[in-house]
Amino acid sequence: MSKTLSTAPLAASEREECWHDVVSRTFVPLDVALLEKEPSPGRIVTERVGPLLIAHVQAGPQAVTRSRRLIARDDREYLTLSIQRRGTATKEQDGRESLLKPGDFSLSDSSRPFRKKLEGEFSFVSFHFPRRELPVRDADLREFTATAFGGGAGTAALVSSYFMSMAREAAGFDDAVRRRVAATALDLLTLLVDEHRGRADSPAPESPAAALVRVKDHIMRHLADPGLSPATIAAAQFMSVRRLHKLFEQDGATAAGWIRTQRLERCRRDLLRPTAAEIGVAGIARRWGFVSASHFSRAFRAAYGMSPREWQASPDPRGPLPAAGPEHRPPS
Repeated sequence: MSKTLSTAPLAASEREECWHDVVSRTFVPLDVALLEKEPSPGRIVTERVGPLLIAHVQAGPQAVTRSRRLIARDDREYLTLSIQRRGTATKEQDGRESLLKPGDFSLSDSSRPFRKKLEGEFSFVSFHFPRRELPVRDADLREFTATAFGGGAGTAALVSSYFMSMAREAAGFDDAVRRRVAATALDLLTLLVDEHRGRADSPAPESPAAALVRVKDHIMRHLADPGLSPATIAAAQFMSVRRLHKLFEQDGATAAGWIRTQRLERCRRDLLRPTAAEIGVAGIARRWGFVSASHFSRAFRAAYGMSPREWQASPDPRGPLPAAGPEHRPPS
């Protein structure tokens, strides 16, 4: 369940002290200096995914410092990957300084001093987790911190895309899925650290887990396309349909079933939105790639045990529904 902390209800004179407390309690003890005479409201929305604490942060100009004094008082070791969404940030650690523009990401390590300065209104998404969760050598990590990575190509693009998708979809995962999603995210970050240190200069064949992440990312970006199919996905990802099916078999699913489950889940959420009555059940189904309204209704009932309209009219529609398991697989 997400948690929201905001200084908006406070008078401007009270915001700095409160924001300092909010930031330090969310991450690790930090010195926070707001760079405005009248501080803008700040807001942090958090969600837990396995060992990862995902935080959506937005506020006004400020400088955040993790000093040796604070490390001595609280020496817990955490890593934080931050993806800049709006505004820019300058980050310093381990003798490096980098400028993060929207779309860039970087990593910081709480066990050593660092500084981050945000000179205008900003927003970013951070992923905060214990150092022990990332199986890389300390020497490699020191060469990686405060390095700006763009999300445009290569492994960095895969890391950025996967972490952002995880942040968007976190609320809809159950605990078991959250643990698996987090493990895959950390595997990808480990791969990027190794690649950055030159251990991936002679690349080994792509692992099935990394290939499946790449395929699922493609599916999520094209979920609304009614023509999405194993054949079109395989062609776009330069692999055989047979290999595509093998990847999903190792995940205990089928490609078509996974696509259908993702579409149904998004339809389920949209059916509760204020605009649902205006769009209609058939319109929501089409929005997520279902060509036939009757097929959508059958698939929804097979997955969740009720029709779309019954779901909308149920006394507690925001309560959890059972996930579509193999024994309740919607018809193809």
